[in-house]
Amino acid sequence: VMCGTGGDEMFGGYPWRYYKAGSDGSLEGFIDQFYLFWQRLIPNSVLNPMVAPIAKEVDGFLTRDVMRNVLTHKVSDVTSVEDCINVSLYFETKTFLQGLLVVTDKLSMAHGLETRVPFLDNDLVDFAMRMPVSLKLSNLEIDFRQDENMPGNKLVGTPFERDDGKRLLRRMMERHVPKSISNRPKRGFSGPDESWFKNESVDYVRRKLMGKNANIFEFLNRKQVQGVIDEHLSGKANKRLFVWSMLYLEEWCSQNL
Repeated sequence: VMCGTGGDEMFGGYPWRYYKAGSDGSLEGFIDQFYLFWQRLIPNSVLNPMVAPIAKEVDGFLTRDVMRNVLTHKVSDVTSVEDCINVSLYFETKTFLQGLLVVTDKLSMAHGLETRVPFLDNDLVDFAMRMPVSLKLSNLEIDFRQDENMPGNKLVGTPFERDDGKRLLRRMMERHVPKSISNRPKRGFSGPDESWFKNESVDYVRRKLMGKNANIFEFLNRKQVQGVIDEHLSGKANKRLFVWSMLYLEEWCSQNL
């Protein structure tokens, strides 16, 4: 089977617009803004008390530095909006895309399917990396930012629903399909986050993350973690990404500790 994985990362297809964050000619300024945009689980003000059980082990470790190491591997400076966009796309390729490929491989092989990802052909990737940004995005000045923890459908009827990415691919496909398809707004998968880990899932979340034998509390502060989870379960805040991450961490700990 053919899979479209990589098309968004190579050709600027994702509708979020953090691309021009910090485009003031300063690489460090861009990294600061980029880091703050992707800080979706907990703010830095909560991070130290959250990891209190392993404070000595992580002393001096900064999550911003992890992101900086990825970004600066490709460039040493940014002087324009185009530079910021290229660095952002590179970051997506080195991080987010890797996770998608793991999922694609595991899901396909679990069902006996051989999957091919033609957008990641070596020559096509080299070509995409050399392309001018103007052939990927038609509006370089948009700086729309979406709160991933907001309730409701994050796509339909919001600036998140965009059709200005993958510009070259859209023009190419106009030869083969109606414009109503080639110019259709980007539509990603949006999970039912208002109900995730609530209703019938509450008991599962409480059993996994609030039980006295939960493994994650060898590394994380129980009071801090359970306080954030309570906010989600009570409806005070939508912390679906945090709960999702804690469930995965707990599962990993149960298999590897």
